[in-house]
Amino acid sequence: MIFAGFTSVIAKLGLSGISGELGLTVRTLFVFVFVLAFAAFAVPSHHWSELNRSNYFWLGLSGITTSISWIFYYKALKDGEVSTIALIDKGSMVVAVILAFFILKEQITFKTIIGGSLMLAGIFVIARK
Repeated sequence: MIFAGFTSVIAKLGLSGISGELGLTVRTLFVFVFVLAFAAFAVPSHHWSELNRSNYFWLGLSGITTSISWIFYYKALKDGEVSTIALIDKGSMVVAVILAFFILKEQITFKTIIGGSLMLAGIFVIARK
């Protein structure tokens, strides 16, 4: 939560004088290098042989949707207020809960419905001018 909060604010500072697209590209290069270094340290070499087509497909699809999300996020971040953009981005929790229900067969509890509803209400209150 703390690092995610810092991410939006410092990214906005980094976008000063450049396009959102260029900012996203530079940020992604840093993420790429950091994650490769992390994997070299944290993932035992024998684990790589456990990957199968399904892993590649679903993780690849996740990478594509992440990329699309980041493109929209950085475009919005360049032009909008961090407080509004970050809140709308966190609204993805509602989409994730609904997809998890239909695809993964996870249960939606009363607490989840209340929490998701409050998040949506918060998004509408803050995003409304």
